[in-house]
Amino acid sequence: MIAFYNEWILPWAINRIMGKAIFAAERARIVPKATGKVLEIGMGSGFNLPYYSPHVEHLFGLEPAEHLKQKAIDKIPFVTFPVAWIGMTAEHIPLESQSMDTVISTWTLCTVPDVRRALSEIFRVLKPNGQFLFIEHGRSPDRTVQMVQNTLNPLWKKIGGGCHLNRPMDKLILNAGFRMISCETGAMNGAGPLSFLFRGVAQR
Repeated sequence: MIAFYNEWILPWAINRIMGKAIFAAERARIVPKATGKVLEIGMGSGFNLPYYSPHVEHLFGLEPAEHLKQKAIDKIPFVTFPVAWIGMTAEHIPLESQSMDTVISTWTLCTVPDVRRALSEIFRVLKPNGQFLFIEHGRSPDRTVQMVQNTLNPLWKKIGGGCHLNRPMDKLILNAGFRMISCETGAMNGAGPLSFLFRGVAQR
């Protein structure tokens, strides 16, 4: 039953939720900043694809979930740059060090089991002064909201594919060695437990 949920129900639910207009508006604010050779962490159903600019030379999509990847394949013919799939996890990125101009992650690092290792890998594959673009949700600065996030987190991880509600994403990115160029935070209306958002640009 658990395997059926993780393989079929959860990908369907993620696809429905992440396709909502409120998430599309956030993608439109960050994805067009990607340039050059780009690695997308957790490419999922390919919702970011329409927002990439002509300044992208090559996109590498890291996505271990086959059911989500199949949904993205239909969108690939509409982009102007080559797309290559990487079927690995964010903790083990099969790319050469200092080979990417941009790495982008949108609502993905919350689900990575070893987020510190993943951020270390992102740092490794970026060129000097390469940019890390991110939209992530995580720990609210409001203590009351934090209590709710901490209480819900154990159950949420089980039903949300390992998603954590309470990771301090800005601090994790800084602790990985990045320089924070910009980081906007705030609650996102209509996103429920995913509401506290971190949106920004960090540099290697």
